[in-house]
Amino acid sequence: MFHKGIFFDFLRGSFDGDGCFYSYWDKRWRSSHMFYLTYSSASLEHIEWLRKEIFKRANLAGHISKAHSESSVYNLRYAKKEALVIIKKMYYSPNVLCLSRKKEKIKKALLVEKKQQKIYS
Repeated sequence: MFHKGIFFDFLRGSFDGDGCFYSYWDKRWRSSHMFYLTYSSASLEHIEWLRKEIFKRANLAGHISKAHSESSVYNLRYAKKEALVIIKKMYYSPNVLCLSRKKEKIKKALLVEKKQQKIYS
């Protein structure tokens, strides 16, 4: 379906339109910084297809869930390690077209993560 090499450009566009990135300090573990990359859709079929395509190209499983029990929205979520792989593939160059607001949000969280790793290295 996709010409070799453009899937992650498509994925970046999908993220800009229907994706979300969030990070937080998990209070359950001392100094645990968490972050997630998610894709949302009312179509479970689309979310399952997206998961399959990402798995084919990056060997990442992700996790599908409903936004909440009464919702018709499905989320495909990638945590920290898997999210980082996708981020690197979506933003393979500083000049890629993207929604700058989302890219900056990711950059800030990754700076926090980098500082955190230095503390415990």
